[in-house]
Amino acid sequence: MTTFLSKGANAPLHGPQCRVSVLAGVPVDVSAVLLGPDGKVRSDHDLVFYNHPAQDGVAVAGSVVTADLTRVPPSVQRVAVVASIDVDHPHARFDAHSTPRANIASGSQEFMFAPPPMTHGETVVILAELYRRQDVWKVRAVGQGWSNGLAGLAADFGIVVDDPGTAPTIDTSATSPASAHVSTPLVQETRRSFTPPALPSPAQPARPLGKVALTKGGQATINMRKEDPGLVITASLEWNGGSRARRRAGADLDLYALYVPRASVTPKGPRPTKSEDAIYYRNLGSVSAPPFIALDGDARTPGRETITIHRPDLQGYVLICAYSAVENGTGSFKSYGARAVVTDGRGSTVTAPLYSDRNLSYWVAIALIDFTAPDGVQIRHVEKYSGNHQEARPVLYSNGNFCMSVGPVEFKTR
Repeated sequence: MTTFLSKGANAPLHGPQCRVSVLAGVPVDVSAVLLGPDGKVRSDHDLVFYNHPAQDGVAVAGSVVTADLTRVPPSVQRVAVVASIDVDHPHARFDAHSTPRANIASGSQEFMFAPPPMTHGETVVILAELYRRQDVWKVRAVGQGWSNGLAGLAADFGIVVDDPGTAPTIDTSATSPASAHVSTPLVQETRRSFTPPALPSPAQPARPLGKVALTKGGQATINMRKEDPGLVITASLEWNGGSRARRRAGADLDLYALYVPRASVTPKGPRPTKSEDAIYYRNLGSVSAPPFIALDGDARTPGRETITIHRPDLQGYVLICAYSAVENGTGSFKSYGARAVVTDGRGSTVTAPLYSDRNLSYWVAIALIDFTAPDGVQIRHVEKYSGNHQEARPVLYSNGNFCMSVGPVEFKTR
């Protein structure tokens, strides 16, 4: 049975091999790009196409990309499957009738992905990507197009186009000298097929991250255009109260969002300034005026409290903390089933669980949301606790650092 994927959807691959067949209404060249953890090629050999048809378990033959997933080295985190207008048709563009689609097969699985029609003069599209998630290979339906040809895609993947009269070369600042400034036939084809568009390239949609659970001290980045006026980040404190005995003893947790606006951010070097700004049950904030962060209310029973963060372009850092009132008695935040969940509502959700059983702290800082990351928003698992029986809340600084048990003391009354 064939499963039809929508744009942004992902699915695990059960077989050791994967085959992606590309279908299009116009002649296309099919290629694969092997990408490291930074989303860039490691060297020119990571461009797999008809003149370099195989690399590290990935092969291209005509309109088909095959991947032996058992042979792809750990340094490769993603394999992007690319379709581009044939170089013999330099003035052609994808449209509603010729937008490529992909058939993906792995073991007994079969998927089909038909992206939304390309209507902005795109000549190159990433149809799908195979990617690793905690040692499990998955496929994601991407459907991201470029209207400035292979040159636009090449630049995003670490291939530098010096100027219109120079062939692109691999940016090898992090590779060995032997591979520096090497131009491949694919890059040369990029130069020949590139026709500067009459209009600017449309803004490209960010690829969804899917669902990610952070390891202790781990981090994940949600790619996004922070200037997008419709983008809203939500961050929730979720807790189920734990055991029946734990709920009977008391399970009222409170979400605190400490924040630093982008205008107040300082570099890591200079002495930072302390911010005591916080969104919590006594200061619900606002989504229509600074700080463009608002809390949905105070949940007195196990469940969820959520902040919505608007205007990501105006945000610097947001530290997600939880407070347990003294009336709850002793008990670790982990015993309440507490965790932080951050999502963009567009297919990217990052969960920060708790790992420590520390049971004499009233405060825990769970996750830091870093809006200063260049390509999106980075969520870092921090899990730091206040001193035993210390009521002072954490303090966030202008450089993104924070300190426990040095902020104001404020008791919650029922």
